[in-house]
Formats: sequence, C-alpha cells, structure tokens
Amino acid sequence: MDWRNHSSVTEFMLLGLSANPHIQALLFVLFLGIYLQTIMGNLMLLMVIRADSHLYMPMYFFLSHLSLVDICFSSVTVPKMLENLLSQRKTISVEGCLAQVFFVLVAAGTEACLLSVMAYDRYAAICHPLLYAKIMSKQLYMQLVWGSWGLGFLDAFINIFLAMNMIFCEAKIIPHYSCEMPSLLTLSCSDTSRNLNALLCSTLLHGLGTFLLVFLSYARIIVTILGIHSTSGRSKAFSTCSSHLTAVTLYFGSGLLRHLMPNSGSPMELIFSVQYTVVTPMLNPLIYSLKNKEVKAALKRTLEKYLQHIR
Repeated sequence: MDWRNHSSVTEFMLLGLSANPHIQALLFVLFLGIYLQTIMGNLMLLMVIRADSHLYMPMYFFLSHLSLVDICFSSVTVPKMLENLLSQRKTISVEGCLAQVFFVLVAAGTEACLLSVMAYDRYAAICHPLLYAKIMSKQLYMQLVWGSWGLGFLDAFINIFLAMNMIFCEAKIIPHYSCEMPSLLTLSCSDTSRNLNALLCSTLLHGLGTFLLVFLSYARIIVTILGIHSTSGRSKAFSTCSSHLTAVTLYFGSGLLRHLMPNSGSPMELIFSVQYTVVTPMLNPLIYSLKNKEVKAALKRTLEKYLQHIR
C-alpha cells in the first residue's frame, strides 16, 4: 500500500494546547518533567521486578508489561508535543500522523487488555486462593500477556490499513496536540463508513469488552471480600487489589470521558486526553510503588543492594 496515496495533502497542522507563547513555554517545562518522570518511574519498576526474586509472580509479570506499555504510550505522543511547543510550524506529516495513530491504538488497546487480565489475576488470587497456582499457570499468564499485545497490534493494523485508503481534504487542521483516528476521519473527503465500523468494533472490544471483564472480576472480588468475617482479613484482601483498582479507575475513567466528548478540541476534551495519554502512564508506577507493600519492600531491598555495591 502506497503511503503517499492521500491526495495533495502532505502534512497536518496540530493546534496543540495553547497558542500563547508564554503558556507554551510553561507547558513545555511541565510536560518535559512529566515525561521524564514517566520514563524513570516505569524503568525503575521494570528493573525492580526483574532484579527481585520475591516479585517473580504473575501479578508482577503483568505489571512489568504494563510499565512497558506506559513507556510506549507516553513516547508516542509527548516528544512530538514537546517539539511543537517550541516550534513555529506545528506540523506533522501524513505518514507521521498515521504512524502515531497506529502506535496510540497499539498502546491503548494493549493497556486495556492488560488491565482486564490483571483484574482476572486478582479474582483468582482472592476468590480461589488455594487453586491460584493451578489457575494462573505460567503457560496461561504468558498467553494472556502476549494475547494482549497481539490484540493491540491486530486492532491497530486493521484501523490503519483502512485509513491508508482515505483521501484528505485541504482543511488539514487538527484541533489537538496529537493525531487520533477520530481527528483523521473528520478530515477525510472520501467514504469513511468502513473506518467508522472498524473504530466502533475497536471501541467495543478494547473499551467496553475489557471494562466488562474488569467489572465482572471485581463484582466477584467484592462479594468474596464481604463474605470474610474478620476485619483484618477483609482489609488484607482489599489491599492486594487496591493499586490495580486505582489504575483501572484512572485509565478507564479518563478514557471513557475523553471518547464520549465530540472531537472539537475543547478545553475539557484536551484535559481528559492529557489525563488519558500523558498523566496516567506517569501515575501508574507511583500508585504501585506507594500502595503495594511488596513493591515497596522490593524497592528497599534493591536500594540496599545498590548502596552495598557502591561501597
């Protein structure tokens, strides 16, 4: 398929978050700090999980892949945003825009699948503790992780393959800081019915489908926790899934609010989009580091080993 087959349009203009140069300078500093925190936080979590044998469990295998997805998610959009905040010409090529949409779809779809897989893992651990090792075998959790990545790539490939046939109009302004599929559809002069159908199927699968799996898992978890008689038992059971529940609420909550809004570039739409694609990847390692006792203990052990090594 020829990437150049998009009429005479060769680039799009991204309006970004603000046209005020002073605000743009402040936003550059803010988002550069967020991006560096995202990369360092998620890399630290990846290294701790790999280095500490106490974390060689399915839950932390899933968490390591969630950190990898968050690094990818942030790296797809934030560097281009930072470039445009310092540039007079805030443009992106058609090929670059399609590539950005592809990797956004991969990251978003994979993250949604991983969060639903992690919800199932918590369901198995809390509702069937004696059978957990048998249920969550190495073969199964490996299949669940690679299946999540596979679905993310398949979904992105289908949507981008169809998008490559679109003919774009001369009105090439995107009222956003990054390229997203809904933005491209509004710029197309050709028939987009197949693209809309593919995007709807993606939303149902990776949005509502994964959210339903998370909801059903936590419905069973809540019933099980309420059936525990001791207060300490209930508290311990809830603490094992509180980090994941916080991450799920942030991701699905901001994602749902973002996609329910019309693609107009309104301030509220941009705020929820920033929360969804920029802030949440930064917060996930903080959530798991601060709310998870095992991760905190592993961080402490890793730091002690490092200090002993440099002495």
